[in-house]
Amino acid sequence: MESKLRLIKGLGTGIFFGFLLQRGGVTDYNVLVGQLLLEDFTVARIILTAIVVGMLGVYFLSDRGLVVLKPKSGSLRRTISGSLIFGAGFALLGYCPGTIAGAIGQGSIDALIPGLLGIFTGSFIFAAFYEKYSDFIEKNKFKFNTFPELFKINHWKIIIPLTTVIIIFLFWLESIGF
Repeated sequence: MESKLRLIKGLGTGIFFGFLLQRGGVTDYNVLVGQLLLEDFTVARIILTAIVVGMLGVYFLSDRGLVVLKPKSGSLRRTISGSLIFGAGFALLGYCPGTIAGAIGQGSIDALIPGLLGIFTGSFIFAAFYEKYSDFIEKNKFKFNTFPELFKINHWKIIIPLTTVIIIFLFWLESIGF
């Protein structure tokens, strides 16, 4: 019963996230390409706003014991392989995984057939090869999972300056017409 509830919560969260992506305009191919060409900063504004809200919210809840953070250890090989796969998909279709799901949901034909084909092909390849290559990918894990762990400081000493820089950058983008 608990696993069904988790699935329902995940589905609800996904639908809400997709709704926000669609309303923000980032399920539009032209907006995504505009970001890559540095002509339309809608994507950057949405991502940076989400980072600030998420970062402040998650750590606020964590400090009050309402959530427990369990950051997973990364590795250089995992980062490189994931980046190559993500970049290949983005280069071929002009969408990232979240925006392609939103574009499919809004009925964008350019995302539907190649997008579903890419999602299913990528999932199949991952499932087929993960066990064989997991030892290789998982080697040389990072010693630290977060910057506060790396620098041995309280997380707010990174969150507050980073939030300030992001907010200043967002206001600057707005002031120059982006």
